[in-house]
Amino acid sequence: MEEQESRISSDIQKSKNVSMTKKSFVLMMLVAFITFGMGLLVGGGDLQFGSSRFNNVSIENSANISTEGVQEIYDELVKNYDGQINEEELTEGMRRGLVEAVGDTHTTYLTEEETAEFNSDLNGTFEGIGAELGEKDGFIEIVAPIKGAPAEKAGIKAGDVIIEIDGESSTDISVYEAVKKIRGEKGTEVVLTVVRDGEKKEIPIIRDKIDIPSVEWRTENGIGIIELSRFGTDTTELVEKAAKEFSNSGIEKVILDMRGNPGGLLDEAVTVSNVWLPKGAVVLEEKRGGETVETFTTKNEPVLEGVETVVLIDGGSASASEIVAGALKDNNAATLTGETSYGKGSVQQLIDLSFGGSLKVTIARWFTPGGKNIDKEGINPDTEVKLTPEDAENDNDPQLEEAKKVLSN
Repeated sequence: MEEQESRISSDIQKSKNVSMTKKSFVLMMLVAFITFGMGLLVGGGDLQFGSSRFNNVSIENSANISTEGVQEIYDELVKNYDGQINEEELTEGMRRGLVEAVGDTHTTYLTEEETAEFNSDLNGTFEGIGAELGEKDGFIEIVAPIKGAPAEKAGIKAGDVIIEIDGESSTDISVYEAVKKIRGEKGTEVVLTVVRDGEKKEIPIIRDKIDIPSVEWRTENGIGIIELSRFGTDTTELVEKAAKEFSNSGIEKVILDMRGNPGGLLDEAVTVSNVWLPKGAVVLEEKRGGETVETFTTKNEPVLEGVETVVLIDGGSASASEIVAGALKDNNAATLTGETSYGKGSVQQLIDLSFGGSLKVTIARWFTPGGKNIDKEGINPDTEVKLTPEDAENDNDPQLEEAKKVLSN
């Protein structure tokens, strides 16, 4: 066991060293993000709903996919397996395996139950530990604990690498498998063993009901502060409400805090950007196979156009939050403060399947108005400010204070 922990710690450190080396040349950073789901927030996604947007694409190849060997394997299992075979589970396994074989961590198959949980979680209500979970360099990683949720209260930190869940190794399982192990009913306990800064920590967490408002706002000394935690169906409505309150109160300086925001709905990212950007401004471009398939622009008159704005981002700001940060930065509507964002530059669509369940599939890559795809690279802040573990423990927020300082100059 000690050898395994040493190897894991060494592998994690090697991965970090490689990433830092790459960063100095191409600003390469974190890897894949999965989805909201199943008892805890698991990375947002630039998400769209509905049937395929690419019905005109030929499906000749997929229609003729070979199923050679499947029946033979099943027959041999039935004849030889020393145990009980659940045919429903085998069918689900074939469906999930087909999707996983694509090799894209963002493209996933959800059962009917998982789809219902996904939709519930996207609306901000679920039972679990309250943390964003991702996959980095083959390890399950905490992207960011949600403010005030059980994970944060128990001491979980962004960047923690999960090596065990309730005493069982998690170094060779998928994010979805990790989610299933971690989720659970309110009041029950899960123990996560994590590696942080080369040290192993065992952290028990009591699950609870998580109800996260997507937007909260306040004013401090003449500055309007909007905390945007996810992009759900009500997000634009709430941001617009906050913006109108600020405007009616004569607020001329705003902080948009998207730290730890894993993303959510693509359309909401576009309409939130419209709160600052003039009608007709480009928010992002989608490209498929290197060719632009859609350009998303603002449709309405903005509430906060010209209002001096600072956007707070960090390593937990991903996908839809990166779209907004990139759009406001590239359109010169805001400056960015904090730390480099997560780096998820792909778009997923949730497609309902005829037999129940759904397919979340990567349909395109998105690019900022300046033509940049931030996948695995993230967006760099104009002003970099680190938030140390000591800051967090002492309730210090140098990033927020820097944003206020920028606006006071």
